[in-house]
Amino acid sequence: MHKLPDFSAIIFDMDGLVLDTETTYVAAWQQAARVMGHEFPEAFCLSMSGLHSNVVGQRLRDFCGADFNLEKFARLSADFWRQYVNAHGISTKKGFNRLLALIDELEIPYCLATNSPMVNAYQCLEFAGIGDVFSTVITRDHVQQGKPEPEIFLKAAELLDVSISRCLVVEDSHAGIEAASRAGAFSVLIPSVLPADPRTVELCDVMMENLAQLADVISTWNWTLGRTLFSPH
Repeated sequence: MHKLPDFSAIIFDMDGLVLDTETTYVAAWQQAARVMGHEFPEAFCLSMSGLHSNVVGQRLRDFCGADFNLEKFARLSADFWRQYVNAHGISTKKGFNRLLALIDELEIPYCLATNSPMVNAYQCLEFAGIGDVFSTVITRDHVQQGKPEPEIFLKAAELLDVSISRCLVVEDSHAGIEAASRAGAFSVLIPSVLPADPRTVELCDVMMENLAQLADVISTWNWTLGRTLFSPH
């Protein structure tokens, strides 16, 4: 059985963890690439999950050539992405609704911390039908440096008024796990791409298959220890 430490709050990543946005991004990226005369394998698209836009841009130019027009690609991708989500919506990941109901019942504070820009984050949440679920959302716009820098998780803990050492950070990417580790949080890896990167598996504190498994572990926790478990500090 996976073990968790005493904790007071949960910080969720968004893309690939709460929302199945990878499917939508891959479809849009592949369409945009074809228009520009390139073919993007799914594995190439997924390899950039969770990375900052500057890193993504460099990888695109490494793959397509130094003259690859990033601005045109971004514009086309955004157009194709909107077409896709307008037609198909965005799904939440397996176990999210169950986990959400459980932590609401147990009155565990939680928030969302994503490398996505604020406008994109709220748009994705709305397309998934959960725009009102997270009362606290920290995005790339709220910090100087995104993941893998730890700032976004430290900001999340500050807003929750909980010590970062008593936060569970739930992530699917190496950048997110690295940021959680550097922040001093307990990290739960639920990889969105399999097989999981061995570096990420080594760095995380525990790995689980999906959010349903995390709900199972939390639901069997010894909550009879009392509400002191949820003291902010």
